[in-house]
Amino acid sequence: MTTKILIVTGDAAESLEVLYPYQRLREEGYEVHIAAPARKQLRFVVHDFEPGFDTYTEKPGYTWPADLAFSEVDPGAYAAVVVPGGRAPEYLRNDPELRKILKSFFDTDKPVAQICHGPLLTAAVDGLTGRRVTAYPALELDMQAAGAVFQDTEAVVDGTLVSSRAWPDHPAWMRAFLEVLRTKAPVT
Repeated sequence: MTTKILIVTGDAAESLEVLYPYQRLREEGYEVHIAAPARKQLRFVVHDFEPGFDTYTEKPGYTWPADLAFSEVDPGAYAAVVVPGGRAPEYLRNDPELRKILKSFFDTDKPVAQICHGPLLTAAVDGLTGRRVTAYPALELDMQAAGAVFQDTEAVVDGTLVSSRAWPDHPAWMRAFLEVLRTKAPVT
């Protein structure tokens, strides 16, 4: 049986932060499933940086089907979870089914990869207390409020938790996550 990885996301997730790990993990031989609040066609967004703007801009991105609803996920069937960013984490952190899923990964010390605004979800399950993390730099105070030590760098590994700032850091993020996966959840 192939080792399975779960990606948890929803509408308004950053396109690259869902699809890059989805494709990269499949390339490594993992079976990857995308879970969302409901089985549906998800609408992702593209965040980009433009001269003259004080923050990133948002444009419509790719669409992609969710394989599972959060209520259908058996966390025990998955070796690791990926938590993309974008705007999706702002509302997904209120989903009790998703909080149960994420909590189970932390409770069993399974690998967790989070990027950009994704740590808003892991903070909602008290998964960051005492941990070293990075996130989108504007979340530094949120990470500190969640009990984490914030580091503004491409990727931070704290045990089985691997975090990154945003899609420009994908290579460092996935290299670090794959190193953890090869130890804790190798492809079978």
